[in-house]
Amino acid sequence: MLTAEEVYQRLTKVKALAVFGSDAISSSAYATEAAIVILIASGSAAIGVSFYIAIAIAILLSMVAFSYRQTVHTYPQGGGTYSVSRENLGQLPGLIAAAALMIDYILTVAVSIVAGAMAITSALSVSGLNPRFDAMGNALPVSPGLTVVISLIFIGILTVVNLRGIRESGTIFSLPTYLFIFGMVAMIGIGLVKSFTGTLHPATPPPILSATEPLTLWLVLRAFSAGSVAMSGTEAISNGVPSFKPPESKNAATTLTVMATLLGVFFLGISYLARQMALVPGNETIISQIAVSVFGKNIFYYTFQIATMGILIIAGNTAFADFPRLSSVLARDGYMPHQFTYRGDRLAFTTGIVALGAIAAALVLLFKGNVNNLIHLYAIGVFLAFSMSSTGMTVHWWRTRGKGWKVRIFINGLAAILTTSTLIIVAVTKFALGGWIIIVMVPCFVAAFLLIHRHYDNVAEQLRISPDQLPQQTIKEFAILPIDDVNAASLRAMAFARTISSEIVVINISIDAERAAKIKAKMERYAPDLKLIVIESPTRAFVQPLMNYVEAVHEQMPNTFVTIILPEFITANWWERYLHNRTAEGLRRAFEKHANVTLVMVPYLLTK
Repeated sequence: MLTAEEVYQRLTKVKALAVFGSDAISSSAYATEAAIVILIASGSAAIGVSFYIAIAIAILLSMVAFSYRQTVHTYPQGGGTYSVSRENLGQLPGLIAAAALMIDYILTVAVSIVAGAMAITSALSVSGLNPRFDAMGNALPVSPGLTVVISLIFIGILTVVNLRGIRESGTIFSLPTYLFIFGMVAMIGIGLVKSFTGTLHPATPPPILSATEPLTLWLVLRAFSAGSVAMSGTEAISNGVPSFKPPESKNAATTLTVMATLLGVFFLGISYLARQMALVPGNETIISQIAVSVFGKNIFYYTFQIATMGILIIAGNTAFADFPRLSSVLARDGYMPHQFTYRGDRLAFTTGIVALGAIAAALVLLFKGNVNNLIHLYAIGVFLAFSMSSTGMTVHWWRTRGKGWKVRIFINGLAAILTTSTLIIVAVTKFALGGWIIIVMVPCFVAAFLLIHRHYDNVAEQLRISPDQLPQQTIKEFAILPIDDVNAASLRAMAFARTISSEIVVINISIDAERAAKIKAKMERYAPDLKLIVIESPTRAFVQPLMNYVEAVHEQMPNTFVTIILPEFITANWWERYLHNRTAEGLRRAFEKHANVTLVMVPYLLTK
C-alpha cells in the first residue's frame, strides 16, 4: 500500500470509538470489582462504600477528560501526554510521561486480555460446562492455566489483526464494542427499573462476609486506588489524533467526550447495582453476576458475556493503536530505535505492534493470568501520565494566555492537583502489592531512552561532514582471498576479486604440507596470474593466522583498505549448511569492528 494512501486508512468517529475508546469503556467491566475486592475486608456492610468511591472517580474522570480535550486541540500531531510534557515541562518530564504511557499500554493489553479470558471462564462456571470436578463430583474453579492459554491466543490474534492496518482493525472491532455498549445500556436500564420496583435480586444469594479489619480511611483509599483503574485509556485518543479523518482534532474531541460519558455512566451504573445486591467477587465476576440477575440464564446473558469478552479483548487493541504510534514519535525524536518508525506494507508500525504483543504475552505468563495482581501495577502509570499531562497543559495556558485561558487553566490546574494527589495515594497503597515494580521501571525506561538518544547523537556527530576535513576521494585497496581448496566456488571468487582490485593475494592456511602442495599445483594450472601465500598453522587455527596477516599488511600500508573475499556455499536444503565449516561467521565477528577491513561473500549455489 502506498504511503500517500494513509489518509484513506484513517478512522471515522464510529470506528475510532472502537479502536481508541474500548480500553476506557471496557474498564467498567472490572473497576467496580477491583474496589469491592479491597472493601470486603470490612465485611459485606462495607460494600456500599464502593458506589461513593465510584462517584468520586467519575468526577475526577470528567476533569481529566476535559484536560485531554484541550490536548487534542492543542497538539493535533499526536503524542498526547508525551508531547504536552516535553514541550511545556522539559525533556526529562516528557520522557517520564512517555515511560509511564508505554508501561500503561503494555499493562492495558495484559489486563484487558486476561479480564476478557475470565469472562469466558465465568460463563463456563454459570453454564455448568466447567470441565474440572473434585472427587465428590463438585465443580471446581476454572483452571488458571486455561485463562493463560486463552489470553495468549487472543494476544496473538490482536497482533495479527493490527498488522493488517488501522482501518481493518476498526471495522473488525466495531461490532463487539457496540454490542457491549448496547448490552450495558440494556442491563443498567433494566437493572435500575428492577431496583426501583423492588424486583432486583441476585441469582445466587451472595455470602455474608464478616469483617477482618475495620473500615478505615486507609482501606477506603486503597479501594479508591483500585477502582481508579476505571480511568485507564482516557488518554488514548489524545495520542492517536492523526489516525482520525479530517478535521482530526474536532473528530477526536467529540469521540473523547462520548467515550468519557459512556465510561462514567457504565461505571456508576454497575457500582450502584452491585451495591443494591451486595455482590461479592468469587468464581464469577461482578458484572457476570449482575447480568445473570438482570437477564437470567438465557440468550441475553450469554450474548452479553460474549460482548464483554469481546470488548475486553478489543480494549487491548487501544494499546496496539497507541503504543506503536508513541514508539514511532519517540524514535523520530531519537529516544527509541529507529526501527520503530518503520511501517509495513499495510501502513502499520510493524516493529511496535510485534514488540507490544511479545511483552504483553510475557507478562501474562509471568503473572499466571491473575488480573488482580496485574491491576496493582496498572494505576500508577495511568495517573502518572494524567498528572504530567494536566500539569503540562496548565503551564501551556499560563504561557500562551489565549482566549478563555483562565477557565482552562483553572480546570487543568485542578485536574493536575487531583491526579497528582491520586497518584500519591495509588503509589502508597499499591507499593507493597507490586506497585514498586512500576516505580522502579519508569526510571529504567527513562535511562534507556537517554542512552539511545546519546548513541544517536554520537553517531550523528561522527557522521557529520566537516568542510575542512573531507575524507579521501579514493582509498587504496588490497584484496585477500582465503581458500581451503581450488574448486569451482573458489575460482568464481577469484574472478570476482579481479574485478574489484589489482592487488590480490590468495591465502591458504595450511595444516597439511601435502595438501598445500596440491593446492599450489592447482593454482599454477587454473589461476597462474594470482599470488598464492601458504601460511602454516601448527595449532590448526584459521581465524588468528589470517588476523595476523591482516595486521602485517596494515603495518606496512597503514591506510590500506583490506577486502577479504570469501567463497560461500549456498546449500539446497537449510539443514545441509550445518555440514560445512561456517568460516564466514567467525571472520565476521573477528573483523566487524576493524575500521579498514571488510568481508565480501561470493555465493556459489549448490543444487540437489
